[in-house]
This record gives sequence, C-alpha cells and structure tokens, in this order.
Amino acid sequence: MHGHRLEEWQHNHVFGQDRKKSGEIRSLIVVALTVVMMVWEILAGVLYGSMALLADGLHMGSHAVALGIAAFAYAYARRNAGNTQFSFGTGKVNALGGFTGAVLLAGFALYMVIESIDRFIHPVDISFNGAIFVAVIGLIVNGVSAWILGGEDHGHGHGHGHEHEHHDHNRRAAYFHVLADALTSVLAIAALLAGKYAGWNWMDPIMGIVGALLITRWSWHLLKDTSRVLLDQQCSDLEHEVRKSIENDDVRISDLHLWAIGPNIHAAIVSIVSHAPESPAFYKQRIQAQCPSLVHITVETQRCLTGSENTDPIIR
Repeated sequence: MHGHRLEEWQHNHVFGQDRKKSGEIRSLIVVALTVVMMVWEILAGVLYGSMALLADGLHMGSHAVALGIAAFAYAYARRNAGNTQFSFGTGKVNALGGFTGAVLLAGFALYMVIESIDRFIHPVDISFNGAIFVAVIGLIVNGVSAWILGGEDHGHGHGHGHEHEHHDHNRRAAYFHVLADALTSVLAIAALLAGKYAGWNWMDPIMGIVGALLITRWSWHLLKDTSRVLLDQQCSDLEHEVRKSIENDDVRISDLHLWAIGPNIHAAIVSIVSHAPESPAFYKQRIQAQCPSLVHITVETQRCLTGSENTDPIIR
C-alpha cells in the first residue's frame, strides 16, 4: 500500500472560480436597474397607450431574465468551484450562461421581426411626448448599465488562475443584452421623433426590423464563440505554441488534446515520442513556461525503439 501523502501529486481543479467576480456584482446591479426600468416602461406604455413603449418594456423584461441567468451562472460557478463532480472545475458555467443569453437574444430578435411586421400592417396610435420621455430615460439607464458591465478592471494581479475579463462569455452576453436594450431605445426614440414631427408612423416597425438584424448579428457571434468552448474546439494558436515549446529533431508530439476549462484557461493532454525522452515533469514545465494559460497538463512520454522492442508509456 502506498504510504505517502498524495497532495503533492494531485492536480488543482479550482482556477479562480471560488472568488467572487466583478462580473457577478456588476450583473446584479444591472439586473436591479433593468427591473426598475422595465416596470416603469410597462406602466408608461399602458398609461400612454403606446404599444411601442409597452413592447420595449416587455423586451427589457426578457433581458432582465437573461441578466438574471448571467448572475446565477457566476454564483453557481463560485459556490461549486470545489465540487469534485465537475472534472475540470466550473469554469465553463460562464460559457453556458453566455450561450443561453445568446439564444434568448436570437429569440427576441425573431419576436421583434414578427411584432414589427404586425405593427406595419396594423398601425397603433402613440402618445408621443410621454413615450419619448420614458424612452430617453430608458436609454440613459441602458447607457449606465453598459458602462457598468463594459468597464475594465485595473490593478488586479495576473496570477495562475486569473480569469481575463475579455474572455468572460457570461459577462459578454449580459453586456450584449444591455447593448440590445440601448439600441432598441435609440431606434424607438428616432421612430417616435419621426412620427411626431414628420408623421412617419411607419418608421416604428422599420426601426424594429433594423434593430432585430443587428441583434441577430451579435447573437450569432456570441453563439459561435461559446459553442467553441462548450464543444471543446481546439485552439490552433495554442496548439502551435505547445508544439513550439516541445518539438525538435528527436522529440515529437504524437497526440495532443487542448480544450478550454474557463475564461482564458485551458487543459492539455500531450503524448510525446522520443529516442531519449526526458521525464514528464520536464516537458510539463517547458509547456507551462511557453503557454501560461495551460493550468492543467497531463504528459505521456514514450521511447521510440527499433525492432519489435516495446515500452510502456510514462504518464505524469
């Protein structure tokens, strides 16, 4: 029986997910702002008889749900960071939250198209002054929310498990939801002004379709990025760096698996073949020096022998 303690040889599976992220706090603040504005817009839409304002309020409600999902994803990842049932930690929870948010964005864009077509066929009367005032306040709230979510963090350490904000798909999804809200507010204001001063009531549904197309584009890019993470798509740039750190005339990588396990952190399984291989720890150190984003590495070495002689791989 092995009598030594194994802590020295065990891999760490908590890569910063146990700490409260700025994105979690920011998402909660934005959820509160969005809910308050949503209630105001819905009440104002009913009061002023403005279907456009009511639809915008309901739209903010759908985004409040999406932002709530983002906040939940942060909290869930943090609370389950040490849960051994997650083989590589909870870093992918933020990508799952981002993917869910992107799906909701796409659904909202489809709703906007359908609603805009119906409004083009069946125009509605709008109380322009009240609707414009509330829409402007909504734009201000969305601008503040976008600033809260989009601000960069300064003065933080770039440690082994640090999660870079620009790779946080969950926060990115929340940011896109707020941008979509701001966009619809701008388009609503433009359409309301055109309707009030030029009598162009048809601008309302046209602007709705334009906004839906832009939101669809944002949603598509976010879906692609988060899908790559969730489906473990290998990063070609990282693969090149790993091979560059190891391979030479004698040492070759026979099998390489790379996948993201969180925002800007990756895991690797590397099989190395050489006539005179070094220890797995040697290659692991070389890889980590070249690729600091690789926080979980398993190395297998095999000696390349002539004839029928064979050897079992060494794994570390």
